[in-house]
Amino acid sequence: MAKEIDRVIKLQIPAGAATPAPPVGTALGPAGLNSGEFCTKFNEATKDRKGDVLPVVITAYKDKSFDFVVKEPPAAFLIKKIAKIQKGSSKGANEVVATITKEDLRKLAETKMPDLNANTIEAAMNILEGTARNMGVAIKGVNDKELEKQHEEALAEEREAAKREKEFEEMQESAKDTSMDVEVITEKDSDEETKEEE
Repeated sequence: MAKEIDRVIKLQIPAGAATPAPPVGTALGPAGLNSGEFCTKFNEATKDRKGDVLPVVITAYKDKSFDFVVKEPPAAFLIKKIAKIQKGSSKGANEVVATITKEDLRKLAETKMPDLNANTIEAAMNILEGTARNMGVAIKGVNDKELEKQHEEALAEEREAAKREKEFEEMQESAKDTSMDVEVITEKDSDEETKEEE
């Protein structure tokens, strides 16, 4: 008879470096699982992949036992690793921060294929190309010229916006300089002036 599933827990943990501290302990504790036992098994299963951050799906059963499946690292993590960058572009496709080859993309697609909703390597490559594009990573010979053009257009727009902002600030400054000193005369002041004249 199959064991009754209590819950499914999804985490991302550095390979070979799981500890019972958060996030592992806080995720497994409420399910009544032994986080130390999980960490030992996970670290043993992933010791040859140190440096990678691996998604893991833990199935917790009612009898407090568990199984887990280690998946491939997230696409963004792998793209950064191949492109040798710390982080993607903060402006998405409007800023190219790195370029990878079509061969790199194919290898990545082969690695990620089991985790992607794709039936062919080409479909997987298309999915990953979209992820790379959103990170500002161009694929040489595929979309690098298009992204470079988009990057140049975005830079031109930024320069134009900065120029307009500077002009606006200059207009505000000149408006301050030309403001006249105006003396405000109230009714009380004009009554006093009239009395003085008498």
